[in-house]
Amino acid sequence: MTTSRKSQCLGAIRHQILSLALPPGSDLDEAKLGAEFGMSRTPLREVLQKLAGEGFVDITQNKGAKVVSMDMAVMRSFFQTAPLIYANIARLACENRSLPQLKALKVSQQHFKKATLNNEPAQAAMYNHQFHHIIGDMSQNCYLIPSLQRMLIDHTRLSQTFYRPASPAESALVRQACEQHDQMIAVIENRHAEGAVDLTLQHWALSQDRMERFVRPDPLPVELASPKETANAI
Repeated sequence: MTTSRKSQCLGAIRHQILSLALPPGSDLDEAKLGAEFGMSRTPLREVLQKLAGEGFVDITQNKGAKVVSMDMAVMRSFFQTAPLIYANIARLACENRSLPQLKALKVSQQHFKKATLNNEPAQAAMYNHQFHHIIGDMSQNCYLIPSLQRMLIDHTRLSQTFYRPASPAESALVRQACEQHDQMIAVIENRHAEGAVDLTLQHWALSQDRMERFVRPDPLPVELASPKETANAI
């Protein structure tokens, strides 16, 4: 079994999970995957173990592997934790970024811009993932980077809806997100840590509401009658 075939399989499954081609919580059919990538059981399981270590899949004894879920408990943790991780990553990126990393970030942004201009939501989400992954690498923090990488899996899946604007107002939000990427590159390049934190939190807030709509239903109607009025209701 060649390393390149394993790498191909890894990359393909990652992409299918991030793009929602493999939905959250879905079972991974090892026989089907083995046939698709021409892999026997042992190397395929090595691939699945690596994906589990990266946070893409869950493996349960006697139940096989499935795509990591996005249930309400997971989403609650995601929305509580994301701004904290992003803000601290941005601050450290300003302190530790290298010139090759800045160059890679600018190239990623060029691809992201092109995807948004061409109305390619899946590509935009993937390049947004790459953009923030590079900023994570810039931080050089062995504790935050694994948390960011796990969080980006859910962020990228959620952002599929953000990059499919359904109105001119939502299209304007996508353009604003693209502009904020440019601004983030500038403050990181200039090592302006406070500016990077502020921009990062603004960037998070820009898409938070639409991402929350991906996982929560419309709110229930407000109760019109008071508890006292309804106390004796049958």
